[in-house]
Amino acid sequence: MRILSGIRPSGELHIGNYLGAMKNWVELQEEQECVFFVADLQALTTPYSPQNLQKNIFETVIAYLAAGISPEKSIIFVQSHVKEHSELFWLLSTICPVGELSRMTQYKEKSRQFKRNINAGLLNYPVLQAADILLYKPDLIPVGKDQLQHLELTRSIAKKFNQKFGKVFVEPKPYSPKTGARIMSLQNPKKKMSKSDDQQGYIALFEEPDSIRKKVMAAVTDTGKEIKYNLSKKPGVSNMLTIYSLFANKSIEEIEKKFQNKNYSEFKKSLAELIIGSLEDLRRKRKELLTREVYIRDILNKGAKRAEIIAQSTMDEVRKKMGLV
Repeated sequence: MRILSGIRPSGELHIGNYLGAMKNWVELQEEQECVFFVADLQALTTPYSPQNLQKNIFETVIAYLAAGISPEKSIIFVQSHVKEHSELFWLLSTICPVGELSRMTQYKEKSRQFKRNINAGLLNYPVLQAADILLYKPDLIPVGKDQLQHLELTRSIAKKFNQKFGKVFVEPKPYSPKTGARIMSLQNPKKKMSKSDDQQGYIALFEEPDSIRKKVMAAVTDTGKEIKYNLSKKPGVSNMLTIYSLFANKSIEEIEKKFQNKNYSEFKKSLAELIIGSLEDLRRKRKELLTREVYIRDILNKGAKRAEIIAQSTMDEVRKKMGLV
């Protein structure tokens, strides 16, 4: 099966990105045909600095490679390097109802967050996402709960196109890991971990050990002393148990048993050291990759060429079906 996913280069990546996405990608590439891209066109919909965007694109690719995504096993490229993304976006825009876009939860949230920058791109963002996906005819899309609405719109657009012009697109299904699809903020465990939040709420993928210790020790806990998974009553501890479970590759039940008669402080100290140790190899690889810009650009050039082969084939079908020969 073909798997596709991408991350916006809008700031430093954090352990939520890693545990909820990239860690799973590394496993998926061993068995499936995987396409992973850096969604730079999507990053243009919210305020940004051109200089920082270039840096963030480069850093995102480095994060992919450091995490273990292999250019030999997966296609890795930058979205804007394959022009068919923009072409299909426009063509799909002509069959997507505006009403559907205005109902998108993320559009409403971003409009409130960026009141002085409510641009057409923000409204049309889900259509670009649909183009990104449908261009490669993937079977499965690794997706968190916050993106399920966009994937459903993608499926709806694919179905509408196929009915109106003839069969071209696959209607992709969501793929969600059993745990870790949604890592929460350390300061507000009822809110998803995000790089746009207070820095105390997330742990960056390449963060220094001392900073990781401070953030974990300052993480919000719950009333009571029991280290037990209970999302409704103990969201803070439940979030940390999920993080511990994913980094240690152990069940939550095993971790609960390990800390059965321990206090929050002991649990947090152990979690901090686990995170530091787990990220050490990624930090080392990043330092090496930062000195190999030519190597990284070569990976992206080759990845874009591989992606273009699939994208151009799809667009040939789309143009013919829509009468654009």
